[in-house]
Amino acid sequence: MSRQILRAGEWFVRSGIQESNGGVARYYRTDEHRNVPVSTEITGYALSGFAYLHSVTGEQRYLDAASRAASFLAAAQEPFSGCIPFEMDGRDIAYFFDSGIIVRGLLCAWRALGDRQYLASAASIGQSMIRGGFDSGSDFHPVINFDAMHPERRDPSRWSRDSGCYQLKAAMAWWDLAEATGDHTYRAAYERVLDYSLRGWTTFLPGHAERPRVMDRLHAFLYFLEGLLPRANELRCTLALCEGIRRTAAYLRDIAPEFARSDVFAQLLRVRLYADSVGALPLDREAAAFEAAQLAEFQSTEAEPRLDGGYWFGRTRGKWLPYMNPVSTAFAMQALELWRQHEEGAAMAPLHLLI
Repeated sequence: MSRQILRAGEWFVRSGIQESNGGVARYYRTDEHRNVPVSTEITGYALSGFAYLHSVTGEQRYLDAASRAASFLAAAQEPFSGCIPFEMDGRDIAYFFDSGIIVRGLLCAWRALGDRQYLASAASIGQSMIRGGFDSGSDFHPVINFDAMHPERRDPSRWSRDSGCYQLKAAMAWWDLAEATGDHTYRAAYERVLDYSLRGWTTFLPGHAERPRVMDRLHAFLYFLEGLLPRANELRCTLALCEGIRRTAAYLRDIAPEFARSDVFAQLLRVRLYADSVGALPLDREAAAFEAAQLAEFQSTEAEPRLDGGYWFGRTRGKWLPYMNPVSTAFAMQALELWRQHEEGAAMAPLHLLI
């Protein structure tokens, strides 16, 4: 394994980004020297990250961290609706996208730890996504009030509060639940969101006149490409993957000198590697090497444990933005480790380990 993933793993367990209750802060503000509040979604991402770190290193401390995160999420679940709250602030709202990320994290915990409590919790959240997510037509609701089980007002200016092709990443939770439980109603739900996403993805980019906002949209668009991977060998998905990777790479190279996000480099590199591994799109090695080199620059070399080994969220004209980000770190460490393994001829990690 590489030194970069060892350092990233150290950051996850030593930085304080995971708090004593098992929850994980959304990010660390380097200019204010504090964690922002714990997020259920980010805890779900970190849980998948801990499971991936254990799969690579075999170290017990990552299983311990995964257990704490999974227990936190299971305890946060609303017992009557099965929903998982957006934040631990008392508001009765659940995000479709966040719920999918949390389900996939809990399934990682179940596979790694063998505790069926986590499978049961994941299945319950997955069922709540089906009950609350779909309307009577072809659309689905991005945010619901789980006390009354009715949809919240949408906000097209914020992608997580609107429906769109990017929600396909969350729908991967249903694909994973179908494999874990044998219940094919989950698979049918994934297919429904897949059909919806394929109808509208071509208009998503650039989607905004401001170039930094286009970079933000690349992050969301890559969730769509990741969500295609379970069906990557189906022709319509293969075509969308190929064209989507091409478009993303072009925008990324154009905008990155002004504003670059580490997660966009990481997501694009991972999608390239997985698409190649299933035979959907041969790897453009030169482009992948460029993205890996750019991504590696985002890893902090500061001596302070709060920073060392983590990955910066982004930079503007060469200046780091003051966010040490657990999702950026999880995506980046995985992308660079998958790239290293590819170069050594190793098999790709199973898709359920995609953070």
